[in-house]
Amino acid sequence: MAAPKKTDLTDAPDSGAEGSFISHLLELRNRLLYSVIAVGIVFLALVPFSTKVYTRVAQPLLSVLPKGASMIATDVTSPFLTPIKLTLAVAIVIAIPFILYQLWAFIAPGLYRHERRLILPLLLSSTVLFYGGMAFAYFVIFPMVFRFFVQSLPAGVTMMTDIRSYLNFVFSMFFAFGIAFELPVAVVLLASMGILDPDSLAKKRPYVILVVFIIAAFLTPPDVFSQTFLAVPMLLLFEIGLFFARRVVRAKNARTAAAQGVGEDAAAHHNSTGTDGHPQSDVVRNGVRKGGKPSRRRKR
Repeated sequence: MAAPKKTDLTDAPDSGAEGSFISHLLELRNRLLYSVIAVGIVFLALVPFSTKVYTRVAQPLLSVLPKGASMIATDVTSPFLTPIKLTLAVAIVIAIPFILYQLWAFIAPGLYRHERRLILPLLLSSTVLFYGGMAFAYFVIFPMVFRFFVQSLPAGVTMMTDIRSYLNFVFSMFFAFGIAFELPVAVVLLASMGILDPDSLAKKRPYVILVVFIIAAFLTPPDVFSQTFLAVPMLLLFEIGLFFARRVVRAKNARTAAAQGVGEDAAAHHNSTGTDGHPQSDVVRNGVRKGGKPSRRRKR
């Protein structure tokens, strides 16, 4: 008679962990695939209008160019590839809400309830703020910047901007202003992680104002008006982030205090009960009679 085959129980946890890891990889692959498909659908819908998209993005410069001046293409493939690149970037920007939703659907199952309550508003607010930063750059900063550049032309020089150079400039400005408008989200995240203290950060407000004006000086033309036009919204966003950071830290401290209170109550309840879970009597507790004499059990 053959001996029963022994099973190696030590491989079971490893196989379970490996299966869980593979399932997470498959889930991540599906989320990335959904995001790529969404970007592709928006891109295919915008490709027939790629030249109109580029003209719309270039409108802040075209509206301030001197009479007779225009944009040029110095590369053979630029008239075709540059609008296509811009259209792809616009498709990614339009699909950002869907991409962030896929990211949220991937990480949400592994978060606690209070973490979900914090991360979801931050994802939504970061999207809105990034769009707001791009809109602020397009409608406010670009007209001022390009008007300043045109007025600074030396005599006898005609401004003829290459379409590819303009696209690179627009990308850098959109990204810079989108990131700059994420200041409230950064303050709230750093405060919730315990890296920043909102009260101590509020006391350092003069230094924050100085740093904000230095950043605005790098992102705007060298005039006080443009610099102030960017610094004031950034300071307002900083104050908004500071306000919400204080609320987040206050809620976090309240949860910590509540958890400590529950732990102390559980410890007190455990000390006031016996090993069988029933309350100990007033006469006998911990093997000692009331009066300090140890209790004796009658032998049978």
